[in-house]
Amino acid sequence: MKQFVRAIVLFALTSGAIGHASAQSLQARYEQFLEQTVWPEAQANGVSRAVFDRTLGAKRLDTSIPGLVEPGGKGTPREQRQAEFSSPANYFNERNLGGVVSGGKARLSRYGDTLARIERQYGVPGRIVVAIWGRESGFGGADIPHDAFTVLGTKAFMATRPDLFRKELIAAMQMIEQGRATAADMRSSWAGALGQPQFLPSSYLAHAVDFDGNGKADIWNSEADTLASIANYLKQFGWQAGRDWGFEVTLPDNLACTLEGPDQGFAFSKWSEMGVRRVNGRPFPESERTREGFLVMPAGRNGPAFIVTANFYVLKAYNESDLYALFVGHAADRIQYGGGPFVGAFGRTEKLLRSDIAAMQRALEAKGYDVGGADGLPGFRTRRSIGDWQLQNGDKPTCFPDAALVQALR
Repeated sequence: MKQFVRAIVLFALTSGAIGHASAQSLQARYEQFLEQTVWPEAQANGVSRAVFDRTLGAKRLDTSIPGLVEPGGKGTPREQRQAEFSSPANYFNERNLGGVVSGGKARLSRYGDTLARIERQYGVPGRIVVAIWGRESGFGGADIPHDAFTVLGTKAFMATRPDLFRKELIAAMQMIEQGRATAADMRSSWAGALGQPQFLPSSYLAHAVDFDGNGKADIWNSEADTLASIANYLKQFGWQAGRDWGFEVTLPDNLACTLEGPDQGFAFSKWSEMGVRRVNGRPFPESERTREGFLVMPAGRNGPAFIVTANFYVLKAYNESDLYALFVGHAADRIQYGGGPFVGAFGRTEKLLRSDIAAMQRALEAKGYDVGGADGLPGFRTRRSIGDWQLQNGDKPTCFPDAALVQALR
C-alpha cells in the first residue's frame, strides 16, 4: 500500500496535478530546504544574506518543470521530454537542422573576422561555434522564458540530481554577488541554462569571456562574447585544434555494433582494414591514420554509423547526448561545406517511456551488464549491452531498445 501511495504522489508531482493542500505543504518544505540547506552552503561560498534574500526570498516551486521527482526520492521520471533523448529521426528533422544551417551560413560570413580571431586564440573552427550558437538559442533569437532562480531552486529540491542543481543555484547567486549579472539577466531554460550559449551558472563562471573588451562577459547581448565563450568552453574541455569531429561511414555486415564507445577505439587505419568506409567514398584523412577513432551508432543498427575523433566527446561535454554532438558536427559541416542529410537513414524506432528503459537497464545490470547507470537514457553502454544480450540469446544484435526487448527483460 505504501508503494501505491508513493506512486500516486510521484505521478502528481511529475504531471503537475498537485492539490492545494499538497502544494502548500511542498512550498513549506521548500522554504525550509532553502533556509536550512541552501543558505549555509551559499554563505560558505561568499553569498551575502542580502543577495540570498533578493534572489530566493520570494521564490515558489514550479512543479510544471519536467523531470521532477518526489523530494528526496531517487525515482526515474516516467517521461523524457528532452528532444535529444527521443526518436533520433525526429531530432534531425530537416526543418530544424536546415534552420541552423541556413542561419549559420549567414553568420559565418557576417562574423567572419571575429570567428577567425576566435579560432586563432582557442583553436575551435568558426563553423563549430556557430552551429552550437544556432542549436542552443537560435543565434540569440529564442525565447528563454523562465526565472533561473525558480528553476534551479525547484530542481535542487525535486530533481533526480539535486546536488548538481544546488551547486548551480549557488553559482547563480555568486554571479549576482560578484556583479557579473543582474537579476534581469537571469532568465533560463527549464534546465536552468542562461543566455545565448545556454551556459549553466557554473559554466558561466568558469568559461565566459569578455571578447569585445567592454569589461563584462556578456553572453546575453554580445555576439563576440557569446562566440568566444563557446570556443573557450570547448578548448577547456580538450578540443584538439586541426582535427575534425568525425565522419559518417558504412559498416560491413559482420562488424559488431557492440564495438561502439569511447573506450574501444582503434586507429583509423585499423577501421579501414576492418572494412569501414566513409560514405562519400574518400579515404580518412592521412593526418588521422595513426590516431584513434571511435564507433558511434546512436540508433544501433536502425540508423547511420560514424567514426568520430576525440573532439566528438568534447562536443558531448557541452551536452551529454550523442545526438546533440552529431547535430552540431553535421550542421557545422553543412554550414561551411554544403551537403545534405546523412546518407544513412534513421529507421523507425518505438516510443518508449524513460521509466521502461530504466527498468530494462536494471534488469541488464542484474545480469552483470554495464549499462552506465539505470537512468532511462539509452547511451552507448546501454546500446552495446543490449547487443551483447541479444547475441547471447541467439538474436541478431540491433544495439537499440524496443518494446519487445523491454518486455523480455522484465
